[in-house]
Amino acid sequence: MTLVSTPFDGSPANPVDQLENLVAANEWPFERIGDDEIAFSIGGEHTQYHLWFGWRPDASALEFRCAFDLNLPERRFTDICEVVTRINDQLWLGHFDAAPTDSSVTFRHTTIVADGVGLAPAQLEMIVEIALASCDRAYPAFMLLLWGGKRPADAVAFAMLETVGEA
Repeated sequence: MTLVSTPFDGSPANPVDQLENLVAANEWPFERIGDDEIAFSIGGEHTQYHLWFGWRPDASALEFRCAFDLNLPERRFTDICEVVTRINDQLWLGHFDAAPTDSSVTFRHTTIVADGVGLAPAQLEMIVEIALASCDRAYPAFMLLLWGGKRPADAVAFAMLETVGEA
């Protein structure tokens, strides 16, 4: 997926304002939740992803979440946690989590923003691109676990296999 870039004017704006520009440029429907939050959805390779950004000016932190619905059965929560742990071991940015009361898996990442500096649109684009790539790569592991009858280790090994070259 290639995102439409937005120009950076050099002003240290609220990152959520910058995100709104990015989301609008890509023509994604969104909801602005006050001055410090934005939510939108993007179709991925396997499912719809629900993205949320929240700006914490007191901590100079931009929190990001990207969730996808799986209808996780509570009885499989231990296996789901093992898949999450095995996937997280392979990530270099962000992490996945799951809660027993929720039916989704969420990719999360928080970025610290230097006071008065802000984030360049390219940085925001990278956060979204990395999250979508991570979710697209991890989603099959959950499918293999929940509907493919695979054990957690096998589900992750099959889904996260690195391919080299072309056939």
